[in-house]
Amino acid sequence: MSQTESKPFNLHGLKTYDLQARPSKVFVEDLGRPVAAEVRLADWIRSLPRQLAAEDIRRVRDHLVRCHQEKRTVVAALGGHVIKTGCGPYLIDWVERGLLKAVAMNGAAAIHDLELALAGKTSEDVAASLPLGQFGMARDTADAFALAARVGAENEAGLGWALGRHLDHVSCPYPDASLLLAAYRAGIPCTVHVALGADIVHMHPHVSGAALGEASLIDFRKVCTVVSTLQHGLWLNLGSAVLLPEVLLKAVSVARNFGHSLDGLVTVNVDKLLQYRSAANVLDRPASEGIQLTGHHEILLPLLHAAVAAALVPAAPEIAPEPKAA
Repeated sequence: MSQTESKPFNLHGLKTYDLQARPSKVFVEDLGRPVAAEVRLADWIRSLPRQLAAEDIRRVRDHLVRCHQEKRTVVAALGGHVIKTGCGPYLIDWVERGLLKAVAMNGAAAIHDLELALAGKTSEDVAASLPLGQFGMARDTADAFALAARVGAENEAGLGWALGRHLDHVSCPYPDASLLLAAYRAGIPCTVHVALGADIVHMHPHVSGAALGEASLIDFRKVCTVVSTLQHGLWLNLGSAVLLPEVLLKAVSVARNFGHSLDGLVTVNVDKLLQYRSAANVLDRPASEGIQLTGHHEILLPLLHAAVAAALVPAAPEIAPEPKAA
């Protein structure tokens, strides 16, 4: 008889144990609970399963609330997709409420934000415009960057500040759509970190590479100052797979070189996929605690914003019963 035709294993004498004594990972109290349509948001958040991503959302919410209450530094570092998917208003609200202490953007995020403020629209059809040689040729966007780069460099104020100032001075028709403008008006650092040759404005001849580079380098030094205050703070990496994780790593090195403690730093990465640099340079190397939220920005960021809003609402005071009539 071959091994494949051998007799079934004799299970007599198998050692067993009592189920109640066995360590387990899931308990009945961890299960999600269906809720009624009129349920309060805070109760809905609590009704989510006490497992995996639902727990991670609550952990990030709790860190945001803690940092806000303790006046710790919270930074949102974002790529262009966050603005394109309509999530800027949630970050603007956090700026206006004082929860965000600084904002960092790559060039694409700044371009989309600027175009929404100036024209009420952004994100062209690349496949349609590229064969015609028209991709990225909008004059208004390039003009704004050309001017802001010179102003930001000459005044040693940086590119993010100068773009916010530009939007403020031109009385843009859609000011409520701009994170650049919200940060400028709130007086918090807003830095723009460009990779020369990667953004549409770099194709325009009147946009100075020298001015762009100098203004963006000033912004890097600003973000080093911000990072030096991140002890027990929070860095949110939102949709940047390469550029801003690299910026964070270098800023952390500068801050520690000057002797600043980053103990207790919590980092969060929110993106559709976990990439190498966001895993290593955001979640692992600089942080005391790293949290990954995997999913679509247009779902996760509104959910996170709502969870924080619900947690910050003061509890309604109990109403004393009216005294009974004599």
